[in-house]
Amino acid sequence: MIKFTLYARSYCHLCDDMLASLHELNIIEPYVVSVVDVDADALLLAQYDELVPVLVASKRAQSVRQLCHYFLDEAAVRAFVADAGSDAGREAP
Repeated sequence: MIKFTLYARSYCHLCDDMLASLHELNIIEPYVVSVVDVDADALLLAQYDELVPVLVASKRAQSVRQLCHYFLDEAAVRAFVADAGSDAGREAP
């Protein structure tokens, strides 16, 4: 399963747009999206403040990868999903 995390803030139209655009991609692979308010955590605020919205993703036990910020990078998301789908049939070592 692909896990997307959208680092966002309240009343952010770019954040709302990125989330809507992500859902509009009609990703076939199973995925979940968590929206995290950076203003609720000092460490996240320090890391992402000027970049919000920031979309990161992970799959299986692999590390988290930042895919885009400000606007959805459809090509980056689709490439990540395609890579995730390519190991869907493989067993974990």
